[in-house]
Amino acid sequence: MSWQLPNPFINTWRVMPEQIDHYQHANNVAYVSQLEVTSWAHSNHLGLTIEQYQALDRGMAISRHQIDYLAAAHVNDIIDCATWIVECDNKLKLARQFQFIRRSDQQTLLRARTEFVCIALSTGKPKRMPQAFTQIYGPAALTCLATSTETQTKVIEQV
Repeated sequence: MSWQLPNPFINTWRVMPEQIDHYQHANNVAYVSQLEVTSWAHSNHLGLTIEQYQALDRGMAISRHQIDYLAAAHVNDIIDCATWIVECDNKLKLARQFQFIRRSDQQTLLRARTEFVCIALSTGKPKRMPQAFTQIYGPAALTCLATSTETQTKVIEQV
């Protein structure tokens, strides 16, 4: 695959009939859903679960999405959805990049960037990242991958 950045975390998505819109391709809502699914799969792989978020009363809330839809996906297409943590300030902010590639022809269908801010789940207000977040997300940030001996590549098959 021709990934835009090194060492992607990969979650696989098969486009289902219920995700097809009146133009006969995957609806944009399905892509946005896969951004979330892929983000959570990566966080879980790194060792952070929703239960830990709840116990710490912290979460990473989306503050901005930038999505470039480059080509259409169709029913039963198998899409490799890659993500990278590209920034983590170890205080409040984290950013991910995404690239979705259709397996059959290696065409990039989507590129996206999502920015997050750490919040207290109980209030929704910005709060400093807890140590568990900084210890996991900080080293996973792309800027740290060059010195890491452990690869972030992980394929989750959901097809």
